[in-house]
Amino acid sequence: MPRFSVIVPAYKVQAYLSECLESVLGQSYPDLELIAVDDCSPDACGALIDEFAARDARVRPVRLPENVGPGRARNAGLKHARGDYLIFLDGDDTLTPDALRTVADRLKEASEPDVLVYDHARTDWSGAAVRNQLAHQLTEVGPAPFRLDDRPGLLTALPVVWNKAYRREFVEREGFTFPPGSFEDTPWTYPVLMSAETIATLDRVCVHHRRRRQGNIPGTNGTSGTLGTSGVRHFDIFEQYDRVFAYLDSHPELAHWRPVLFRRMVDHLSAVFVRRDRLPRGSRADFLRKSRAHYRRYRTPGAQVRVGARLRHILVRFGTHRTYRLLSLASSLNRRFLKVGSKALRATHSSALRLHYRVQRRLPLRADRAVFSSHRGRGHGCNPGALESAFRALAPHIRTTWIARPEHHHTIPAATRRIRPGSAAYWTALARSKYLVNNVDFDDRLVKRPGQIMIQTQHGTPLKYMGLDLQDRPAAARDTDFAELLRGADKWDYCLSANRHSTLVWERVFPASYTTLEYGLPRNDVFQQATSADVTRMRESLGIPEGTVAVLYAPTYRDYRRSQRRTLDLERVLRQLGPRFVVLTRAHHSYDAPLTHASGGRLIDVSDHPSIESLCLASDALVTDYSSLMFDYAGLDRPIVVHADDWEAYEAARGTYFDLRTFPPGAVARSEDELIDIFATGHWRGSRSTQLRAAFRERFCPYDDGRAAERVVRRVVLGEGETPVVPAADRHPVPSAAAARPAAPLATVPRPAGPVHVPVTENL
Repeated sequence: MPRFSVIVPAYKVQAYLSECLESVLGQSYPDLELIAVDDCSPDACGALIDEFAARDARVRPVRLPENVGPGRARNAGLKHARGDYLIFLDGDDTLTPDALRTVADRLKEASEPDVLVYDHARTDWSGAAVRNQLAHQLTEVGPAPFRLDDRPGLLTALPVVWNKAYRREFVEREGFTFPPGSFEDTPWTYPVLMSAETIATLDRVCVHHRRRRQGNIPGTNGTSGTLGTSGVRHFDIFEQYDRVFAYLDSHPELAHWRPVLFRRMVDHLSAVFVRRDRLPRGSRADFLRKSRAHYRRYRTPGAQVRVGARLRHILVRFGTHRTYRLLSLASSLNRRFLKVGSKALRATHSSALRLHYRVQRRLPLRADRAVFSSHRGRGHGCNPGALESAFRALAPHIRTTWIARPEHHHTIPAATRRIRPGSAAYWTALARSKYLVNNVDFDDRLVKRPGQIMIQTQHGTPLKYMGLDLQDRPAAARDTDFAELLRGADKWDYCLSANRHSTLVWERVFPASYTTLEYGLPRNDVFQQATSADVTRMRESLGIPEGTVAVLYAPTYRDYRRSQRRTLDLERVLRQLGPRFVVLTRAHHSYDAPLTHASGGRLIDVSDHPSIESLCLASDALVTDYSSLMFDYAGLDRPIVVHADDWEAYEAARGTYFDLRTFPPGAVARSEDELIDIFATGHWRGSRSTQLRAAFRERFCPYDDGRAAERVVRRVVLGEGETPVVPAADRHPVPSAAAARPAAPLATVPRPAGPVHVPVTENL
């Protein structure tokens, strides 16, 4: 029994069918059967299917004696399906690379739901691809699986069959089949979603749906007898919605969906009508009359209509084309007036701010002012946060200001002024403050004045490619304006560096005339300054049970993925390791979704915690993949485990400065089972891991002595000589809670098959 049955009906798609079938058979997840149904196609579709079947045993050809249309062709394929899950694909569509593997992983994560809804992109005849505009409905945030009542917004998505995976047992139990005619997806999709006990979503484009120049409905596709032109086939929509409401009538428990489906029907009917290429000349009045009849037949109280769709609902309700044209013209004029007025207001406000900034730039600089920001308006933290505290401690004559969005103002110390990005106070601070400190660039419109000093702190040690090195990495660079990037670097006076490796990278990828301060990263000073009492207090505030081993799991983001997708089954990891272990999950700041929705117990989400340094202090070990956090954590001299399950893909998409697997800060796991084994056997804090961490610290943490921020302030602000670095042998980072107590005997844990990978250190 294969995992997937992929069903592909084929009719007059000979130009695209080979690409479609190749996209299925070439998947990295091979556990599938491909049921290709030749719907009595008059072209070469049947011969192509036979060719694929001859070379790959997973292809199961089905030949129909007469043309029955896509719905009944899918039914024919259903009779032959043996897979756990059903996937439908049109003969001119394609699966994206690794789509089935991603779908399989998500099905496992979501406990085998009845239906999995994934994303798609429309590809037109020129090759341009546009992602689904309702992709936000497919967020993986929240519990999974769920019922439609928990996420009713899924009904607003296109009622199509090819963007979902269906559990075959569920489909067979409910007796779902496709009706004849066009719009055959509609009476399948709505009943399936309403009846499913468990639904999950996948925020990833898995299908490219082709839009052909002359439309996607072939000229003669035995759907509803001899219908003539494809435009007339759009009248099938009325019969399909009759089937949808008949299904509701036969399932009284679903009656609460009737208002929603009524609204969706009206939206659908109006969408067909207003597209001039949908209906043939002379049939539009008849279509409106039928639409009005369906409106009256299925009208249901409680169907709220969004403002932008009210005109179309009036059109369907009254069926008067002339009235619709007049109302449409009035609505268009009203929207244009509002748009022009809103644009004028924004332009006036922007002009006023530009004028204000120009005036402020002509006023004297304030030598006693410094302005700070981090990660484009986030809260007080990272290297700018540590420097801001050092400014107040070592140079109290300088007044500090922090730029942050209002939701982050609570993180800013009381002694520090708070301002919002884009406000008049923001532009005043940028124009008149002598010191400008950030870990990314300030606003592109900032004009650096003579006498201003800009400190670029950076926000970590680079493992992945940065700056100009991204020019040949389009997946990572995306819309980066490299000319603007260099203009930003030209404004820097100082650039902070944690080590020689960072210095060499920064000066190459951000070539400009700044001075590099190879002093260490100020944010890591707290690791040398904190006490065991601080560690205890932080653990209590996070709810970490006493006597447990707290593992901080902090993966980085993936340039080749749109959204964060957890690669570890953390619940399984904890079950295998036993009650002694607790996992703190920290999502990367580039993503809005946490890695887990647990709020306590042994799996604790800390994505919203304002201080990553506090989380490091509270934990006993770090598990990460390719995050620069490992370089900071090494300064704590606590165990680090690297989970490198997709190194090749990450390196290919982003690029890295060295192979982390050959020079790691600790043990390396290439799979979830290896990670479990590393902790179960104690390798995570064994002698070999300690040796690897020592070599890593020596190379990347030469200045982590707790005085990096002091060195910067004394050099840049106070004009003093360089502060000496405390020798590595004399540094004493605060120990973890686990290190401060005797080691307990390990629980007996079933070890996964295969060897544990402990890499050999190389001198890079």
